[in-house]
Amino acid sequence: MSKMDEPDLSPSWGERRVVPDLALSVRQPWAWAIIHGGKDVENRDWRKPNPGLKFRGRVAIHASSGMTRDEYDAIMPSSAPPIPPPHLLVRGAIIGHVQIMDIIRDPNRHMITSPWFHGPVGLMLHDPVAIKPIPCSGALGFFKWRDRMTASVTAPAKWMLPKATIEPATQAKGAGPWLL
Repeated sequence: MSKMDEPDLSPSWGERRVVPDLALSVRQPWAWAIIHGGKDVENRDWRKPNPGLKFRGRVAIHASSGMTRDEYDAIMPSSAPPIPPPHLLVRGAIIGHVQIMDIIRDPNRHMITSPWFHGPVGLMLHDPVAIKPIPCSGALGFFKWRDRMTASVTAPAKWMLPKATIEPATQAKGAGPWLL
């Protein structure tokens, strides 16, 4: 990557903080919900001796490149703001950073009150900061994202694109509105 093509790593939105070197990849729309929608728990099925169970501190949030229609349509808690249309959800990029305050375990899902917790293990999140997206590929678990930078974010899949409407003047008489 030439000096000209390198992305600006200083946050252009939110507070002026350095983006952490470690990232955690999260599928959309949950990555968006962490940064913009009040998602305060990231669910994992990690088990000991996974080193992620001991991590506390700031971590970059990577919006993974994959997202299915079922994931997009997943029911969000009523407290969450409306999710943007799927073609506007950035994928394949660091989109912000957040503080991991603690790791919670509630196998029977009775003690944790967050509507985002589905167990058995959750990362308690706090203080999300949005940044200008930085394209990079993801990995499982925590990873050093600066080693994985790419030229661009992931393009929307066909199902994510908005349906275009034919203008009434171009429709056959009496045909009604048609979606392409």
